[in-house]
Amino acid sequence: MTPPLPPQFLGRPLAHRGLHDRARGVIENSAGAVRAAVAAGYGIEIDVQLASDGAAMVFHDDRLDRLTAQSGPIRGWASRDLAKVQLTGSDETVPTLPEVLEIVAGAVPLLIELKDQSGGTGSAPDDLERAVAAALKGYDGPVAVMSFNPHMVANLQKRAPRVPRGITTDGYNEKEWPDLSSDSLHFLREIGAFDAVGASFISHDWHDLTAPRVTDLKARGVPILCWTVKSAEDEAVARRVADNITFEGYTPAD
Repeated sequence: MTPPLPPQFLGRPLAHRGLHDRARGVIENSAGAVRAAVAAGYGIEIDVQLASDGAAMVFHDDRLDRLTAQSGPIRGWASRDLAKVQLTGSDETVPTLPEVLEIVAGAVPLLIELKDQSGGTGSAPDDLERAVAAALKGYDGPVAVMSFNPHMVANLQKRAPRVPRGITTDGYNEKEWPDLSSDSLHFLREIGAFDAVGASFISHDWHDLTAPRVTDLKARGVPILCWTVKSAEDEAVARRVADNITFEGYTPAD
């Protein structure tokens, strides 16, 4: 049986990578950004990457360069060392998924995006999926997992079958995905794995919400989330289709 997306995800908007604000020293995907979102009552979307020791780290990029003074892939570092890597513009370091779960503690919905480990939405060892599943054992609160990579969503179906799962999607044009074949792009654009992986929702690029496949899924009653809305004007457009939004950089309507 496919676990449904908890109804809390269709309430208040989801803060993209937490409620971050670099000008105030609150960096994306940091513990501070998570605490700020909880304090404001927003849901939270975070990203997870794999450390060298198999830990799930809350971090968007596959490299440290943009957000820290270090360089190179995050996968080349152990979690104990990443705990010492400072996020630029703050005094915080890269948190683990269990640390974030402890902060949220079920107070608001938490949407966890697993970042691709294959380098191209293909299959790969499911180390990150296993780490996320282990971290979520016993977690009491509205939570869901998703990935752009359907193989990872399929792995989550096996590793954490009771956790609601979805597919992160967009229009998959050739310019933005130059390394994928036309057949792969078509399959991903059509969200072809949705039923096979037991997905119960999608989170789609808000610019592409009028795509026929999105319309079809919405007609089936599938919850449509979207990413990443950055203004009230764009929110008004997105909400013509989306059941909820992921946002950053402004204060959305409740």
